[in-house]
Amino acid sequence: MVSAMQGDTSKDQDWRLRVELDAADAGALDAAGGGGLDAAGTGGALHTILARLRGSEGGMLKEIEATVPHDVVVTHDGKRLFAYAADEATLAQARSAIEAVLAHEAITARVSVGCWDEELDEWRQTDPPLSAALQAHAETARRDAETAETRTLVASSGKLIRGEFEETMHAWADKLGVECQVIEHPHLLSTQVAFTVSGPRYKLDEFARGLKAEEWATIRTETGIMTSPL
Repeated sequence: MVSAMQGDTSKDQDWRLRVELDAADAGALDAAGGGGLDAAGTGGALHTILARLRGSEGGMLKEIEATVPHDVVVTHDGKRLFAYAADEATLAQARSAIEAVLAHEAITARVSVGCWDEELDEWRQTDPPLSAALQAHAETARRDAETAETRTLVASSGKLIRGEFEETMHAWADKLGVECQVIEHPHLLSTQVAFTVSGPRYKLDEFARGLKAEEWATIRTETGIMTSPL
C-alpha cells in the first residue's frame, strides 16, 4: 500500500516572502486597471502584479523575468502575495523583483520574510525581527506546542489490511519521535483500531493528521481490493 502521508509541498520551499498590500493603494490600482474587486478590494492589484512577474504584459517584464529565478513559486491569497524559494538567497532575488513591481505601480505594502520551522511545523518570521511582545507570544506558543501529552486516537482501517495499517502508523510515529501503542478496546468495531500516542503536542497534531490521511487511503485501497474482478 502506498502511504497517503506525503510531505506538504510548501515544506519543499523553505523560505517564504509575504507581501501584504495596502488596501487603499490596491483599490486604486483596481479602479485604474478596470480589474474586478474581491472581498478585500485587492484582486485586480494582485493579478496585475502576478501578470507582470509572469510575463503577460510589456514594459519592464523582461527584466523582471530575468531577475526572478524559475524555481520561485509565486501565489496569492486575498490581499496577500507570497513567494516561496528553497533558500534565502533565491528568495532575496525574488524580493527585489517583486519590490520593483510594487514601486513601479506605486503600491505600498508590508513585506516580511520567514523560514519553515520543521520542528513546530510552521513559518517563523526572520525579517523584520519580531517585536518584543510578538517574540514573547511566539515563545509562549512554542512552549505550549512542546508540552508533552498523551492521546488516544481511533481510526477505521478495514479488516483486510489492518496489519499493514498499524505498521504504517508505527513507522510514522517513529519518524515523528513519539511513542505509539495499539490498544484493544471491547467497544471498538472489528474495522477500527486505536492508538495511544505520547509526545509533544505539535507532534501529536501531526500524527493525527497523518492518521486521518492514512485512514482514507486505507479505505480506498480496501474498497479497490473488494471490488476487483481478480
